[in-house]
Amino acid sequence: MKHFPENLSAKLEIRKQHNALRKLPSSSKRIDFSSNDYLGFSQSEIIFEETHEFLIRNKITQNGATGSRLLSGNHKLYQETEDFIAEFHQSETALIFNSGYDANLGFFGSVPQKGDLILYDELCHASIRDGIQLSNAKAYKFNHNDFEDLEELILRNPDTTIYIVTESVFSMDGDCPNLEELILVSNKHQCYLVVDEAHALGVFGAEGQGFIQMLSLQDHVFARIMTFGKGLGCHGAAILGSVELRDYLINFARSFIYTTGLSPHSVATILVAYQFLEKNKKNIEVLRGNIIHFNQEKNMLGLKPLFVRSKSAIQSAIIPGNEKVKAIANQLQEKGFDVKAILSPTVPEGQERLRFCLHSYNSSEEITEVLRLLSTFVFMARG
Repeated sequence: MKHFPENLSAKLEIRKQHNALRKLPSSSKRIDFSSNDYLGFSQSEIIFEETHEFLIRNKITQNGATGSRLLSGNHKLYQETEDFIAEFHQSETALIFNSGYDANLGFFGSVPQKGDLILYDELCHASIRDGIQLSNAKAYKFNHNDFEDLEELILRNPDTTIYIVTESVFSMDGDCPNLEELILVSNKHQCYLVVDEAHALGVFGAEGQGFIQMLSLQDHVFARIMTFGKGLGCHGAAILGSVELRDYLINFARSFIYTTGLSPHSVATILVAYQFLEKNKKNIEVLRGNIIHFNQEKNMLGLKPLFVRSKSAIQSAIIPGNEKVKAIANQLQEKGFDVKAILSPTVPEGQERLRFCLHSYNSSEEITEVLRLLSTFVFMARG
């Protein structure tokens, strides 16, 4: 058997030299400031038990989907769940994919055509970028949340079908675009607007419907991607849009067509989590209180200049340099707080950061203490 290829070994060595080699973390009992489980739904015994009871009540004992949804995997729970999601999000339809990554690959790999143009925010998630690479359309990035830059690109490409792509909450910075302004630009030039709402579901809106519905802008968006692995605490995703878009994706989205469907248990968990979200506003209210408290505390401690401006559950403190940011993350972890360092090349060099994820189950005391420690460690690093 041959040794591991030398060129691959060299790439690993470069990562080690830059202190950027990724490793899978072990589970810990530290106070959670790193997971995307914003509402604590992944830990909810109520959702777990209600999902089990739902399956028993409906006499569903099947463990797997058995095939793609176009063959044998389209079990009856899919339609019930997609109908609920569409109604909840005030959309004509919803189409479930196995993950947010699959949804973005499926959409961007099939919808924009040769001769079309994709204009995407420079900070869009890797799954969006990977989907765009699969497209036959040309693609250009515009400066982050800079709609003057976006409009210049639009004007350079007259008489072109254009898809504008952004996120309602950016996964690394936690900030939000001015969606009202973006929709004015999109409507003015008759573009198709696509918004990934992965980190907004469960966080924004009266019932956690997302940022777009909070602003009542859902009728101006061509497609919304809702991911369930964050605020809903389960797995999968859905693309929201028109009947025609759903029909098109079923026929042309390869990540939908050529994969085994989700199990009945997975789809039931999505449905029950949505029902729980609709009925229980307490978790959302507590989360929002924690976001306010975090912002107030970081201001009082003089940490505001470190942080990207954010009113979401993602709060990022910019600490340039892989070695430096990892050292401070390790110090916080030694004190019992699970705060992760985000290193280059995941973010651009010089934009390395500590990414704090806030949850409904974090106490105000925990938030105050982790920020106090951060202030101490940053001061020590400067000294």
